Amino acid sequence: MVKDVFDQWWEWARKPLESHVEIPVEIWRPVSRLSPEDRLDRRTVNEAVANHKEPDAD
Repeated sequence: MVKDVFDQWWEWARKPLESHVEIPVEIWRPVSRLSPEDRLDRRTVNEAVANHKEPDAD
């Protein structure tokens, strides 16, 4: 089964403290900006990451 961004986010968010599960900043940043309620919605989470643009590093 292929995990979408929503699945990756929640796998990371629910990991035990001793876990080494990581997610890329390209997922973490846009999802962490959502409200806790919006983080529960698969479509909202996936769209937030799909529409996120990282600032150019200068």
